[in-house]
Amino acid sequence: MTTSLLPRVVHGRKALVPYVTGGITAGWTDYLLAAEAAGADAIEIGLPFSDPMLDGPTIQEASDRALARGATVASILADLSAVTVGVPLVVMTYANLVMRAGPTVFCARLAEAGVAGLLVSDLPVDEVAEVELAAAEAGLALILLVAPVTTDERLAEIARRASGYLYAVSVMGTTGERAGLADSAGVLAARVRAASDLPVLLGFGISGPAQAAAAGRVADGVVVGAALMRRILDGATPDELAVDIAALRSALG
Repeated sequence: MTTSLLPRVVHGRKALVPYVTGGITAGWTDYLLAAEAAGADAIEIGLPFSDPMLDGPTIQEASDRALARGATVASILADLSAVTVGVPLVVMTYANLVMRAGPTVFCARLAEAGVAGLLVSDLPVDEVAEVELAAAEAGLALILLVAPVTTDERLAEIARRASGYLYAVSVMGTTGERAGLADSAGVLAARVRAASDLPVLLGFGISGPAQAAAAGRVADGVVVGAALMRRILDGATPDELAVDIAALRSALG
């Protein structure tokens, strides 16, 4: 599939996709509306999970806080059903939550809540077939991850099966804030862009406007998670977070 969730990328605009942990605060969907107003092209929503193996300490803390508040998949989807956001919403989760409900039921629930895409961060392409079918039946884009160590053969398979956009992991390791953009990011973005017509977004460690601008020079856009979630964990309001997102938007152009 080559369907893109980010058509503006085709017209030259670099994509900005902020990440928000679902249920992090009582009025957490206000952060989604603020992100849209500040220039987000899509928003990734993390479903809090007790064992988030790909997430660093900031996203883990956010998940723990959401779970302590009583956030569940059902409550998060209910919150999404009650709000209208004008950009695509992508749920980022782990296979355990998908398989617990069953891929068909899980994907149908996402679609009913207004979600447009799904990223299962720990599901390898070799095992994606059941989720791929369920996502397609529900009308969801299936976002897949590519890492610096992904072989050319595996990259070709990922590119063939993905839709929405491709998420290029800029460094090996967990999510989190970093001092600069890894050298591997540009090399990986070039490889992925050569393998697919889908937009290629860099994530893992994009921590501020300077890094976003650097990533935008080599990829089609960025995903920014830990830096924004740190702001929310430290008490930033939706309006305050919108200032940070607007700065990223300005840096990307």
